[in-house]
Amino acid sequence: MNLNTKLSKVETTIFTVMSQLAIEHHAVNLGQGFPDFDAPKRLMDELVNAMQQGKNQYAPMHGIAALRQAIADKTLRCYGRQVNIDSEITVTSGASEAIFNAVLAVVQTGDEVIVLDPCYDCYEPAIDLAGAKAVHVALEPCTFAVDWNKVKAAVTPLTRMIFINTPHNPSGAVLTSDDMKALSEIVKDTEILILSDEVYEHIIFDGRRHESVLRYPELAERSFVISSFGKTYHCTGWKIGYCIAPPALTKEFRKVHQYNTFCTFAPAQWAFAEMIQHEPEHYEQLGEFYQAKRDAFKTQLLSTRFQALAVPGGYFQLVDYSAISDLPDLEFCRWLTIEKGVTAIPLSPFYEKAPAGQRLIRLCFAKNSHTLDAAIERLVKV
Repeated sequence: MNLNTKLSKVETTIFTVMSQLAIEHHAVNLGQGFPDFDAPKRLMDELVNAMQQGKNQYAPMHGIAALRQAIADKTLRCYGRQVNIDSEITVTSGASEAIFNAVLAVVQTGDEVIVLDPCYDCYEPAIDLAGAKAVHVALEPCTFAVDWNKVKAAVTPLTRMIFINTPHNPSGAVLTSDDMKALSEIVKDTEILILSDEVYEHIIFDGRRHESVLRYPELAERSFVISSFGKTYHCTGWKIGYCIAPPALTKEFRKVHQYNTFCTFAPAQWAFAEMIQHEPEHYEQLGEFYQAKRDAFKTQLLSTRFQALAVPGGYFQLVDYSAISDLPDLEFCRWLTIEKGVTAIPLSPFYEKAPAGQRLIRLCFAKNSHTLDAAIERLVKV
């Protein structure tokens, strides 16, 4: 049978490839971005309670009311924006589903969508499946700052959407209020929509403020804002996320969502509703929790030949390995896993075209001390 693939550029994701390699070679896996410590006890207790109370059947398509109310309350508390729980919040099976839904809901065949490289690997496949074209604009090397003049130059009459991601995966760079103002100027008086990927919203360091699109009315009125409970509550395998968007965009978003997953794991929705309402200190203190891990890991890296880059947010540490090897990043990561027993993620799969000579890899520090210590013991020998 001859198949005409819709995703000719897509292979198995680098995260799957490297995690499988880590298993095969018994490597310390600092590649894929998941914590190796437990979710909060209250959250797990509430999940068990929900299941024992019989809350195991289909949830409402857009999410249970208690969770949507908790999200609305948190949004007001964190960003000062009041959102309607019935017409502006949709609970999804993870942020990746929400990204897919948003693109398929509003992007048409022949449209253009601007993405900022390096970018998360699920962005472009969603754009391709919509029959649109991803237009790649490179972030600044090393700092991963946005050159808004380049973004403005990439806008054409076909531009339907601009993706932003803050804190940024893979670099941890964060957008500032000046960035948001620059974006506002670009989309002003246009029909361009924004997809704002904010899954690391609570993992911000050094006294910075997360500049959510929701703080900026002129942006919020044209944006899909997407977040993830998995990143905030150390339970990435539960795959629960949500999308906040104005009513007209939410209406279109739900048309896709209802035929994609329809609804999301019900017991976990009840558990998150309780957790958000009764332990807000968890997300309020999350930045401090991960900042301590970032600082400890960066100090440990000083004993190696890897050069750590600045990490303003998120739970990934980029390191430059040019003092060690001139191998391309994918080859270096394979060598590091097989020969030295530590798994990292290369940066080149996050780009349409990676900068020539760039020698950067991504390490995840959302791990317990034992895991990070074991990794450092091996990395000092590289």
